[in-house]
Amino acid sequence: MFQPPPGKACNLLNSNASPLAAGPATGQSCAMDMNSRFPAITDLRARARQRIPRFVWEYLDSATGTEATQRRNRAALDRILFTPSILHGEISSDLTTSLLGETHPLPVGIAPLGMSGLVWPDAERTLATAATRAGIPYGLSTVATQTPETIGPLTGGKGWFQLYPPRDTEIRRDMLRRARESGFSTLILTVDVPVASRRERQLRSGLTQPPRLTPRLLAQVALRPAWAMGTARLGMPHMRTLDDYSSDTGSKDSTAHVGYLLRTSPDWDYLDWLREHWQGNLVVKGVLNPADVPRLERSGVDAIWVSNHAGRQFDAAPASIEVLPAIRAATTLPLIMDSGIEGGLDILRAIAQGADFVMLGRAFHYALAALGQDGPAHLIDTLARDMAANLGQLGVARPTDLRGLAHLG
Repeated sequence: MFQPPPGKACNLLNSNASPLAAGPATGQSCAMDMNSRFPAITDLRARARQRIPRFVWEYLDSATGTEATQRRNRAALDRILFTPSILHGEISSDLTTSLLGETHPLPVGIAPLGMSGLVWPDAERTLATAATRAGIPYGLSTVATQTPETIGPLTGGKGWFQLYPPRDTEIRRDMLRRARESGFSTLILTVDVPVASRRERQLRSGLTQPPRLTPRLLAQVALRPAWAMGTARLGMPHMRTLDDYSSDTGSKDSTAHVGYLLRTSPDWDYLDWLREHWQGNLVVKGVLNPADVPRLERSGVDAIWVSNHAGRQFDAAPASIEVLPAIRAATTLPLIMDSGIEGGLDILRAIAQGADFVMLGRAFHYALAALGQDGPAHLIDTLARDMAANLGQLGVARPTDLRGLAHLG
């Protein structure tokens, strides 16, 4: 089974502990305590909700509209079933996976999340470090709270940079230069955010971009001392990568941030331009329609990321897992998938339906908010254990052995 690297253990189980504390590991008993108290993503989610202010929770956890797409993701995953067979003897699982020229111990990576450092202080740095230690990819968003120059060196030259497409050609060139020189090897073009979504729960919470601590929000912060101490030490988060390109920090609502003043809705010519000017791996994120695949192949992309943005952009989208088989049938390119993943079994479902790799965003932020710097490694270990246990139930050693074995219930 995958063995996570040694790290700090259990030093943040006290909700009042500083999120920047770096206490020593306390051994196997502490690791066992974490596994018994937080054996699933749902446990981390519940713990995270207790440790971050309400307006931050609404930013992290909400979708758009009535959140039907978010529920559809879960329901569609639950419909994918396997029929266990018997008498296979002992199974030694092998979770290693190759993607885009790299071999990873798990078919899992950390997806980019905008304003990650709002969810938990110093989130980008903590997650990038944890990913590199575990040998899995980490994605940094254009609208993160840290810059490529800060995070790139932490990824060992294997980081992924998510580009929200700048309209201005010179800004575009400069962002690519910064990502490349900072050590990012893979560029992600996100194509499913042509405009700001509503995210009604987020709007009701009172969050603005950049965040402003109104009396209403300060009252919420006062109830979450660990988050408050870390944020006070590091300063209120903002989109630092964009500092060099715009001094306009105003916004009309909490989803139309300064990034929208800089970026455009890309077209096929935009993608062709990126392919010409980016020499590393190029991934297109937000694909749901198999009809788009031939053109993506002709444009020279290296992988396709099947995603409905976890229901945060459009509330009448199909579940990512529902369209995955048709997209798999349409291409031999590597397929990455996200949206709705809540554990190792869901990762296996995605791979059985045609994904080569699965990225999780919210889950890693639940883990970070729940357990501080110990959270990411604990989640990675949890996912590995869950995948291995389910593979053993099904009598197969590798996730890809499940291809052709799934059926709809």
